[in-house]
Amino acid sequence: MNAVEIDGIEIFSVKKFSDHRGFFCETYTRRVHPDRDFVQDNISMSADAGTVRGLHYQAPPFPQGKLVTVLSGAVFDVAVDIRRSSPTFGRWFGLELTSERMNQILIPHGFAHGFCTLAPNTLVFYKADALYSSAHDCGILWNDPELAIAWPVGPQRAILSDKDRGLPRLCEIETPFDYRG
Repeated sequence: MNAVEIDGIEIFSVKKFSDHRGFFCETYTRRVHPDRDFVQDNISMSADAGTVRGLHYQAPPFPQGKLVTVLSGAVFDVAVDIRRSSPTFGRWFGLELTSERMNQILIPHGFAHGFCTLAPNTLVFYKADALYSSAHDCGILWNDPELAIAWPVGPQRAILSDKDRGLPRLCEIETPFDYRG
C-alpha cells in the first residue's frame, strides 16, 4: 500500500508470480482488507481508448466503496473528494492503473470515481462493498472546470455515454457525505 495526499484513498501493488506460462496473482484477500465486506463484483469493457466513464458515486444508504483493478489494458483512474468539510473537498487524485503493473486503487465512500481508457479493449474489474442501486446512482460532470482534472483526452475526443455527458457540476450537487477525519 502507498500513501496518497487525500485521506481515505489507498493504492495497492499486487504481487505477480510469473513463469513461462504467464502469471498468477491474488487481486483480493481478506488479510489485506479485513475491514472491507465486498458484496458485488463488476467488470467494464471499453472497446476504444479515450472512453471516459464517470464521475460516479452512490448516495446513502447505498454508498459504494470500490477496489479497482485493470485486467487488460490501462486507464487513468480518478477519485474526487466530495465529503462536506473535508480539508481536500473538491480535490482529485489520479493515477495510471495497468494490467501489466496490476496496481489497484481503493475508492472509499465519499468519493466520485471515474476513469479514461488509455488502450483499446480495456477490462476494468472492481469489487464493491454495497449492491448497485439505480435510485441512488449519482455523478458529477467528468470535465467540470472547477475540478480541473488533467484527463488524457479532451472533450472533442472523449467517448462518453449520454448519461455521463449530462451530469451536473460539483457546485450543482448537494453532497450526501460528511468528512469524519
